[in-house]
Amino acid sequence: MEENIKIIRSVSIPEREEIITDFARWLETASQDALVYGEGPFALMSANMANAMRTNADELARNNPETTERVLQQACAMISQFKAAYPHRVLSRSLH
Repeated sequence: MEENIKIIRSVSIPEREEIITDFARWLETASQDALVYGEGPFALMSANMANAMRTNADELARNNPETTERVLQQACAMISQFKAAYPHRVLSRSLH
């Protein structure tokens, strides 16, 4: 994840947009896992950030790379914080 942030300045606009979309997907996965663990506020915040990133991916990709880098660092920090609190990933979300 961090390596994607470092290369954001040197890649093309379509590649930047793809990286932003990947981060949004990772945030959505963290949001779903947070719901399973009962972390509603984190789930809501990460889902909203993922939605905002997807909606504005084109604009973020075309803006200056510093802004995009800052947004990706915030997303990475959120994901890392959740992974630190819950290091074991949920394998199944089925309810019995």
